[in-house]
Amino acid sequence: QVQLVESGGGLVEAGGSLRLSCAASGIIFSINSMGWYRQAPGKQRELVAAIISGGSTNYADSVKGRFTISRDHAVNTVYLQMNSLKPEDTADYYCNFVIRRCTLCSLSEHWGQGTLVTVSS
Repeated sequence: QVQLVESGGGLVEAGGSLRLSCAASGIIFSINSMGWYRQAPGKQRELVAAIISGGSTNYADSVKGRFTISRDHAVNTVYLQMNSLKPEDTADYYCNFVIRRCTLCSLSEHWGQGTLVTVSS
């Protein structure tokens, strides 16, 4: 079983910064992609940022220039550095890994438990 454990959420004033971390444990042969999603009350879950195995990154337009996704393959961890936070960034943030558990295994998707980020105005 693969488990993702998130940390780093909390309450911050507008303009402040937070860094989220998500560490994966369990049997992982390879990681296809790592990403961060968020879901605000009453809204659908949306992609915030993603990084694929080759290192390419993708960001939602609303966070470009403010958020940075990075990874440490040695410890199967993905990070999200969030700067210049705005009240509209308030949401539950979820990490997502797409992995293979063995050479011939199909891809499987795994989610973290979510961490709340609250940005006060």
